Amino acid sequence: MFEIHTDGSCLGNPGVGGWAAIIVDEKKHREEIYGGEKYTTNNRMELTAAINALQKVPVGAKIKLFTDSSYLKNAFTNGWMAKWKVNGWKTSTKSPVVNRDLWQILDDLIAARVVDFNWVKGHAGNFFNERCDELARGFATKLQRQESNKKIYAEPIAPEPERFHEPLPPPPPIIEEPAPIRKPRKKSDTKKSDALQLSLFDF
Repeated sequence: MFEIHTDGSCLGNPGVGGWAAIIVDEKKHREEIYGGEKYTTNNRMELTAAINALQKVPVGAKIKLFTDSSYLKNAFTNGWMAKWKVNGWKTSTKSPVVNRDLWQILDDLIAARVVDFNWVKGHAGNFFNERCDELARGFATKLQRQESNKKIYAEPIAPEPERFHEPLPPPPPIIEEPAPIRKPRKKSDTKKSDALQLSLFDF
């Protein structure tokens, strides 16, 4: 006889979700499994936990499945599943069955095993239920944090607004002054200068 304990969690509902299950085999060996999705509902996580746990148990096995989800348990113990299939996966109000994709997987898994459903009150001190809740909620929280970080790093940095300035006036043109023109010395001026120098040496 196998025991399966399941739970689902959703941060927001819909929102980031987590699921968890504990499988206890015939030798009392315990295995914990868990996972989650970025956008889901609490009910989908409850069903997903049961699906993943049942897939771990061999076909034909006898199982006691413990869940705090009336939604999961009543579908099989109150005859909802049988009525949905007869009505072409429609409810008594002729509405499409919500989460049909997961219900069909569950139906096939349970049909190949002997499953006894047991409801337990959530958050009431049941060790296995509390542990499943811890695992499911913990994974959902981790996933939510990862998604938040992705959004932070994915946001582009806004460019700084352009600052417009009036253009500076062009620099004044550089005007080069012409070099002074030197007048050539007259010959008479040269003779006078030479004569003056000679007169000085005469003394």
